[in-house]
Amino acid sequence: MKKLFVLAGGFGTRLRALVSDVPKPLAPVAGRPFLLHLIDNWVAQGVKEFVFLLHYESSQIRQLLTNISDYPEFSDIKFNWIMEDIPLGTGGSILNAIKKLEIKESFLVANADTWLQSGIVVMSKEAPNIIASISVPNCQRYGALTFDGEKVTGFIEKSSAQGHGYISSGLYHLDPNVFDRFEPGSCFSLEEDVFPSLVLSRQLRSIKLLASFMDIGVPEDYLSFCNWVELKT
Repeated sequence: MKKLFVLAGGFGTRLRALVSDVPKPLAPVAGRPFLLHLIDNWVAQGVKEFVFLLHYESSQIRQLLTNISDYPEFSDIKFNWIMEDIPLGTGGSILNAIKKLEIKESFLVANADTWLQSGIVVMSKEAPNIIASISVPNCQRYGALTFDGEKVTGFIEKSSAQGHGYISSGLYHLDPNVFDRFEPGSCFSLEEDVFPSLVLSRQLRSIKLLASFMDIGVPEDYLSFCNWVELKT
């Protein structure tokens, strides 16, 4: 199973009206931090090694990871983290990890504020560079992907995306060499700087998943996820 990089350094400003005392990945869901629900799900899918990319309120996330590393169910799981003194963006934080850990093999990337029920196994088996996409009834909040077969041909901006479409689920399988043209320590975006260049060179692919998906970044979706979990338990 591929190593999983978890993007967990964001500020979570849109959720602060409901969750102000902890960073967004630690937002409470059914009495447990959201991130712990994610970790349980990722481990159930076979992930054995994590690298958490941290910045905002990182001490609280590090404390959680330190605590759960002693749980019997995680005895064979490796939890690593990398601190960013300044925010480096989604792309810059991954490059920072590649350099610090001397990563040579491809790896998975996921968001710490997005629930995706499945996809780890199939994405790990796919060749990089690939995005897991998901169908949603209204893609206006996220922007949409366009395709030519498996190839991703473009990204429709949020302001222009309407109605049913496929969006990025936030789960990726990437080769470290796609970051070679960027300067270590620089701030840049995976979505705005890395992926568009891969699209232009027709190197970016997508696999369409059938899986439950929810981004807790806004209050209404966070509350919806809380209700969904409580109904399951």
